[in-house]
Amino acid sequence: MSTPQDLSHLKTIEQRILWLSHWMIHHANHIRPKVDGIKIGGHQASSASMVSIMTALYFSTLRPEDRVAVKPHASPVFHAIQYLMGNLDRARMENFRGYGGVQSYPSRTKDVDDVDFSTGSVGLGVAVTAFAALVQDYIAAKDWGQGAPMGRMVALVGDAELDEGNVYETLQEGWKNDLRNCWWIIDYNRQSLDGIVREGLFERVEKIFDAFGWDVVRIKYGALQRAAFQEPGGDALRDWIDACPNQQYSALTFMGGAVWRKRLMEDLGDQGPVSALLDRRSDDELAELMENLGGNCVATMAETFAAIDHDRPTCFLAYTVKGWGTPIAGHKDNHGGLMNKTQFAAWQAHMGVPEGQEWEPLATVADPAALRAFLDGVPFFAKGRRRFSDARLAVPGIEIASDREISTQAAFGKVLDDLSKGDSELAARIVTTSPDVTGTTNLGPWVNRRKLFARKDQADAFIEHKIPSTAKWEFTPKGQHIELGIAEMNLMLLLGAAGLSHSLFGKRLIPVGTVYDPFVARGLDALNYACYQDARFLLVGTPSGVTLAPEGGAHQSIGSPLIGMSQDGLAAFEPAFADELAVIMEWAFDYLQRDGEGDPDERTWLRDETGGSVYLRLSTNPIEQPGKRVDDAFRQGAIDGAYWLRKPGPNAEVVIAYQGAVAPEAIRAAGLLGEARRDVGVLAVTSADRLNAGWSAAQRARARDNPAALSHIERLMGELPPHCRLVTVIDGHPATLGWLGSVAGHRTIPLGVEHFGQTGTIGDLYRHFGIDAGAIVERVEGLTSGRPGQPARLVG
Repeated sequence: MSTPQDLSHLKTIEQRILWLSHWMIHHANHIRPKVDGIKIGGHQASSASMVSIMTALYFSTLRPEDRVAVKPHASPVFHAIQYLMGNLDRARMENFRGYGGVQSYPSRTKDVDDVDFSTGSVGLGVAVTAFAALVQDYIAAKDWGQGAPMGRMVALVGDAELDEGNVYETLQEGWKNDLRNCWWIIDYNRQSLDGIVREGLFERVEKIFDAFGWDVVRIKYGALQRAAFQEPGGDALRDWIDACPNQQYSALTFMGGAVWRKRLMEDLGDQGPVSALLDRRSDDELAELMENLGGNCVATMAETFAAIDHDRPTCFLAYTVKGWGTPIAGHKDNHGGLMNKTQFAAWQAHMGVPEGQEWEPLATVADPAALRAFLDGVPFFAKGRRRFSDARLAVPGIEIASDREISTQAAFGKVLDDLSKGDSELAARIVTTSPDVTGTTNLGPWVNRRKLFARKDQADAFIEHKIPSTAKWEFTPKGQHIELGIAEMNLMLLLGAAGLSHSLFGKRLIPVGTVYDPFVARGLDALNYACYQDARFLLVGTPSGVTLAPEGGAHQSIGSPLIGMSQDGLAAFEPAFADELAVIMEWAFDYLQRDGEGDPDERTWLRDETGGSVYLRLSTNPIEQPGKRVDDAFRQGAIDGAYWLRKPGPNAEVVIAYQGAVAPEAIRAAGLLGEARRDVGVLAVTSADRLNAGWSAAQRARARDNPAALSHIERLMGELPPHCRLVTVIDGHPATLGWLGSVAGHRTIPLGVEHFGQTGTIGDLYRHFGIDAGAIVERVEGLTSGRPGQPARLVG
């Protein structure tokens, strides 16, 4: 329990953080020279409501092993804390929301101070803490996980974030997985961007959290209010506070002590004890009392946190005033509002900060030495920056037989099954997960061997009763598969949390998640969030495209190749053959673990040493394999993004470039065209993403006076004569490959799928969308002969 001296220091720190966070925002908006004609912003009011909560949390409660996702709009408070502790320099504070300065919202990758989880897209930072707690338990259950720190995963939650559906999907998943060591602290200021939160929300919140097994702690009254309630007339005051609508409380807060007095006297009447209670306080003291809600009382928050002595998930519902302690407190427009210069000057005088000392961390502190001694002993900061690392795992060679028809999805399952049979350290660190499509994405053999994870053993009733089943669903702490419900957002959030395990917990995981490819889009916000944090994982989208013919348009993906190309931090591949997949997966398992820096590889102009996550777009269509291939050009080309399956001759008239499951159609079309044309080439594209990234990077290098810079695709396309026609074909959006004609200026026919699919056979749908061999040949014939009715789509 905190001593009176500790509480005094916490109050001093609270006021310094309130000032520094708001001064940083004011400086950026009203003092720093304006370059653009737009408001810089910074959410002063949303920061103010969190100051007391974060002061108590960081300076009294947290330990180094704890991790925190800070409410996005409380970013200035977080940075003020780091600045006060000497972990952030003044130059970055002065450049808040500027280039090279502290970020608008806490960022693991863009900020230099100790951010645990990036936040910004509301709701995701909240949810990721639950999955991080699950990952922490997963690691602790493994023999190789012994010694990893065990802490609380804490989310600082804006009450409006509870409107996000992914929060409730997470609550359900947490309940199913016996969540523990997770705190969500709700800043219940009852104001959002556009208005006041509906009355009675707290009752719904408490019921929801209780239903999912959380403890709920309501923190409504601060120390001043609780003391006032003990005075004669205090019961009536408390009853009035409880009955006051949110809008009225906010409006009265903004108007101040005199209006508070008038309203209380009107509503409560001259009741003797109540009048005396009010009369004992000046207008300023009465305003301070009425604003002293639990979440705005650092002593109350510190005591409440300290009272938790268990590991059950806990929701703290902390009542606060938005804009607490500032002239804009309570105003319904204060979400994006700022104190103007006049308001701020008056507030600076109120805060007692001398002009010229605005950036001084300990300005106004009566005894700086005593406070500095207290800060030096704060446990959370005792070990410095809390970023861990773990050694890279050796990747065993991955081979797969290619002497029979097989789909890339089946080949993926075979690779994992082969790994599951071995005893490599890499296999021990793989954790697979899937949103209720484990069996249909070919994870079944892996799971049967490596089991499902649960903190306590759970028997499979089908095994107990000797009922035959291909799925041996045995739950055990040693298990290496985490089964999720049907919520793709949860999949991406779990991949993000597991993909940060080396940094958060010092134990590396190799997360592998499978999902039906069209439903990648359902988790796209969380996927982007995971990549923004530089989490490392392998995402497998399968099955994909209209090749999933009988399933119809609802299950046939179109735009996912473009998602793979446009998503930063994610290298996207779509192999056609099993041996390509084996090469790519062997490379990917190493790529996930890289964290180097430096110049790009001048062979491809890709920054492969920095590493990243990987996305595989796979198919259920078994196709004939090319036989065993051992040449280095094939292996390197599969990784770099493309290689010549059929190398064109010097007088090539046509080259067909394909990606993915349409390989047989492209090969068949090349054979038909070769009967009448010379030197037809076939370009096997395994990653339009990496080809495009390398091409763009090489162009930038040439613009920076490096004329010799050439990307992998430029070398491949540079072998073609200018008159050569290029046909691109993919079971996906044609823009994925259509840009290839721009590399060297070749006339291009981009073929693909632009509209929703339907049910049918693969042949039916390929013909319908014009991506079968016959359609490819017909388009080439129409382009080269110039026959009427055969318009050519030209790119480049």
